[in-house]
Amino acid sequence: MFKALDGQSKLSRNQVRLIAAAMAGNVLDFFDLFLIGFVLALVAGPWNLTFGQSAAVLLASGFGATVGAVFWGWMADRIGRRPVFTATIATFALATGALALVPEGGWVWFVALRLVVGFGAGGLYCVDLPLVQEFVPTRMRGRIAGWVTAAVPLGLLLASLATAVLAPILGWRGLFLVGAAPAVALLAVRAWVPESPRWLIMRGRCSEARRSVAWALSIPAETLPLPAPAAVDPNASGFGALLRYPRSLAVSWLTNLGIQTGHYGVTLWAPTLLVLILGIDPATASWYMAVVGAAGLAGRFICAWLSDRIGRRACGILFGAAAATALLAAGLLNSAFLGGISVFWLLLVVGNVFVDGGFAVVGPYAAEVWPSRLRATGMGSAYGFGGIGKMLGPLGLAMIVGTANVVAPKATIEVVPLAFAYLSAWFALVAIAFAVFGFETRGRSIEDLDAALEGAANDAPAPPRPSTAAAGADVGSR
Repeated sequence: MFKALDGQSKLSRNQVRLIAAAMAGNVLDFFDLFLIGFVLALVAGPWNLTFGQSAAVLLASGFGATVGAVFWGWMADRIGRRPVFTATIATFALATGALALVPEGGWVWFVALRLVVGFGAGGLYCVDLPLVQEFVPTRMRGRIAGWVTAAVPLGLLLASLATAVLAPILGWRGLFLVGAAPAVALLAVRAWVPESPRWLIMRGRCSEARRSVAWALSIPAETLPLPAPAAVDPNASGFGALLRYPRSLAVSWLTNLGIQTGHYGVTLWAPTLLVLILGIDPATASWYMAVVGAAGLAGRFICAWLSDRIGRRACGILFGAAAATALLAAGLLNSAFLGGISVFWLLLVVGNVFVDGGFAVVGPYAAEVWPSRLRATGMGSAYGFGGIGKMLGPLGLAMIVGTANVVAPKATIEVVPLAFAYLSAWFALVAIAFAVFGFETRGRSIEDLDAALEGAANDAPAPPRPSTAAAGADVGSR
């Protein structure tokens, strides 16, 4: 049955719609996640918020996303991808809409509801990718999953544009209502998407799995062979089961920790440093950062394409090493200019191709390295563990600078080289984790990977790989 899926020459209309819906979900997800930063700028003054209160509001969603990724990833393996997808959308959409009802000065309500927004948003990301991966051909799996992650920076862009255009008209309450409405509408779009065929087979629901694949291919279900039930216990999918796959655990957890720590550190520091180093005003720095952001978006598409061309492991090593090198150079050359253009800014632009672009391989790969019965649980645990980086990045930099301001550290030029060496080290960790613990998944079907992973976990030799599988390190032998 899955050979018919892998044999596609082009995607069907239903598959394109699924990918578009997944990308729209991520755009709306991160629109809601990032919107608070712009709203806080509108209310912090009138509400007389202290630094601690503002920090609590900003960091609440990060804590919520860490817990949500772990919980919803586990639930997606227990009750299915489809219900969890809709549940996470409903969670962050309703919580975002509820923010419009917060009374003036009610920053505590902001914190509580932002925890809920993050709880739903973290879960969506960890079920979105596995669902798409399980519906597309093997040879396209890397770049399509990378495309889905490319929707994330679009959410930030949409939040900034909505604030600039709609805030003067609707106010901050109206912005939250705007953030809720499209996500609720997306629930209707998701109503026609069936359950993942891989999850259905794990549960012995083979006829439903065949109908799901037929839906993806836009052909009658009767034209496909009926698959056999999975040969493993689908209920053996708790967190303890993850320990049976030490390489998968190491590579997915370490790469997520490295990229999230480095990325959030750069994101929070770059605007401040541009103002300091270039002597420009914050508004001008925002335009400089727009170019940096555009480079990151381009990097996601480049990384998605490369992951299917040179392989996930090689792509992860390349992007981690390139990000580490660019950031280290940016710190050392922070005061240099090339033809009147800041070398620091140029290296931020180039570096963000790899800093942000790396998410297009780290996220999808964190789902590929787990067997089907643990795919969402494993990815959720990795993304949740990596969420510690949302604090480690800015906190580490704040300690280097010697300030208690974690959200917006007060920087001095003297500490820039050391600060960027700290950020560089986290991306070096990404490259090292891919090199030491990574194994190649490019060109290998989900069924082939399942057999190899389960065989390795049981200390049994995995079945021979199909002749169409791409060359790469074998999971069982390594």
